[in-house]
Amino acid sequence: MTKDVEYAAPAAPEFSAKDYHDPPPAPLFDFDELTKWSFYRALIAEFIATLLFLYVTVLTVIGYSHQTDAVHGGEPCGGVGILGIAWAFGGMIFILVYCTAGISGGHINPAVTFGLFLGRKVSLIRAVLYMVAQCLGAVCGVGFVKAFQKTYYNSYGGGANMLAAGYNKGVGLGAEIIGTFVLVYTVFSATDPKRSARDSHVPVLAPLPIGFAVFMVHLATIPITGTGINPARSFGAAVIYNNDKAWDDHWIFWVGPFIGAAIAAFYHQFILRAAAIKALGSFRSNA
Repeated sequence: MTKDVEYAAPAAPEFSAKDYHDPPPAPLFDFDELTKWSFYRALIAEFIATLLFLYVTVLTVIGYSHQTDAVHGGEPCGGVGILGIAWAFGGMIFILVYCTAGISGGHINPAVTFGLFLGRKVSLIRAVLYMVAQCLGAVCGVGFVKAFQKTYYNSYGGGANMLAAGYNKGVGLGAEIIGTFVLVYTVFSATDPKRSARDSHVPVLAPLPIGFAVFMVHLATIPITGTGINPARSFGAAVIYNNDKAWDDHWIFWVGPFIGAAIAAFYHQFILRAAAIKALGSFRSNA
């Protein structure tokens, strides 16, 4: 006589996944921010970060121009080259975003701030004051460059963004739109909180892809516009250099980045994240 033994089927393996809920959109007007020290600390962080960004990168541009200027004894193949300039911009963004992300979000660029505002990541008040802080920081950063390199500053264009000879305004505008789209799209993707829930097996250090995006865009567009993709960078250099040529096509370095940022915000939020479909589904369920 055999002993009956109960057989229990093995339990199905449990797959743990982090719970995820879309964070609520930032309010359009959040006047409570004006009463918080953390908000003013964020403004200071954006100001200093943009100052340091312009100081290092514009110095790199002027140094390269001087090292390759045969009139002043430079070597045609000397200096860091376009590759080195692109590394300076991308590397500084990587460093500064890493340092300030936990304080201000590490925007360092009015176009990034504008894109995040359209994506309802920041309020209108924060967006506007961030842009002011970034532009002031850029002016001060280039001011330091002129103070330290006054001999060469005006001789080499002050690091100002200008449309290169042989390119029309449409090409320059298109380059700025596409370049800023790449940057802001990368920002949205790298900082998407859903990645940590859905793709927890893909670790992302946000400053790294953002810095690489800046690096790659500079390689492509330095020969066309000197690469703006950051209105504060273009504005700070134009203010301190203050030459008619720097202001002639300056609108390109505001309109282009803002259009590119808007397209990137729309693409990520409404196409990739399907915000429009979710909103429609919510409307239908309520009805």
